[in-house]
Amino acid sequence: MRRRLGIAALAAVLLAGGLLWGLAARREPVLTVGVYAGSYWQTPNGDCYQILDDAIALFQEAHPGVRVEYVSGIPTDSYSEWLAERLLKGTEPDLYFVLPEDFNLLASAGALAELDGFMDADPEFDAAGYYEPCLRAGRLGGKQYALPQESVPTIMFVNKTLLESRGIPLPDNRWTWEDFYEVCAQVTDLDSRTFGVYGYTWQNALYANGASLFSEDGTACYLADERVQAAVQFAGRLEALNGGYAVTARDFDLGRVAFRPFLFSEYRAYQPYPWRVRKYTGFEWDCVCMPAGPDGGNVSELHTMLLGVSARSEHQALAWELAKLLSWDETVQSRLYTYSHGISPVRRVAENGGALAAPDLPGGFSAEIIREIMSTAVTAPRFARSAQAMMMAESAAAEAGDQQSRMLIAQREINVFLNQ
Repeated sequence: MRRRLGIAALAAVLLAGGLLWGLAARREPVLTVGVYAGSYWQTPNGDCYQILDDAIALFQEAHPGVRVEYVSGIPTDSYSEWLAERLLKGTEPDLYFVLPEDFNLLASAGALAELDGFMDADPEFDAAGYYEPCLRAGRLGGKQYALPQESVPTIMFVNKTLLESRGIPLPDNRWTWEDFYEVCAQVTDLDSRTFGVYGYTWQNALYANGASLFSEDGTACYLADERVQAAVQFAGRLEALNGGYAVTARDFDLGRVAFRPFLFSEYRAYQPYPWRVRKYTGFEWDCVCMPAGPDGGNVSELHTMLLGVSARSEHQALAWELAKLLSWDETVQSRLYTYSHGISPVRRVAENGGALAAPDLPGGFSAEIIREIMSTAVTAPRFARSAQAMMMAESAAAEAGDQQSRMLIAQREINVFLNQ
């Protein structure tokens, strides 16, 4: 009898403890965040968690009793695998950073919660405040699955020293393909091993010529489009200037090449002293917009880091609030200019005169130019078979050259592959 009373008492204690724990759990939810260490843009970043830490402090102040946790030390190149393992186990974070190359797969697999309802119901939120290409990067099938946190467009690095030695002025941000080709032709000297450009591809050219290689849903290829073919031909003209020599990154680093496409983050990271001395020691350089094709404009590819809410999270409303703070809040977003090397996807932050006047930002990139770059930039479609389809397109373009019929045949083959 005494033993049964003891068990009953223990059960009562456990039950009471369970109730208290349940009440405490409800009072103090734990919101988990998935984040990588370092910089996705492969640039120096000694304070990779500072923006998140600052945002968490603001969030917890506004939400007493809510605790936010994250695992530190996950390398950028291991982050996708780490997240995939958590998703398979059902232990993914409530809110997590989504790498650009992972978004379509995560959204199409149902791992990300739809955010349209939160966006429409939140009176403090206004989607029109983002640059449309940045917001579009988190959209699939007409639904919003992620918010933009940081964006980086592609720009053109210019070796000012090399151009000045040839008496060539720095191109402006309204230059064209023909301007680009003319400078490359003037600079190229096979005897002295100086060249016009390294790393410029027909993919860079097609964006600036108003073209796209694939449909957003990944079911159609447009390789035979006249604008795409013009881009392939233009890239071929540039390569022909090198007389068969394969220009390398080393050539550019040594100051022997006039132009090279880079991410804007590279410019921001290495323009200020002393980083510029460590990276490029032998020449002065600057940057301009990508050259415009005859059917396009000074358009470049845009890469956007995203924030997604887990579709299985029990704290979706709280996760939305933290995502909004990281993505939308002016104070938090302004810290990108101190602790990272991208551009804010929020118009009012990116075009702020004070931020753009910071010493580590390019003086030639006014608020007007930033607005134009970010408003017209293109995010390359990424889908389940995009990598294989791109390889097929690259191979076809290399073999076909100027033969339109070959490009059309290749397009049909790629379309069959995409729709298998």
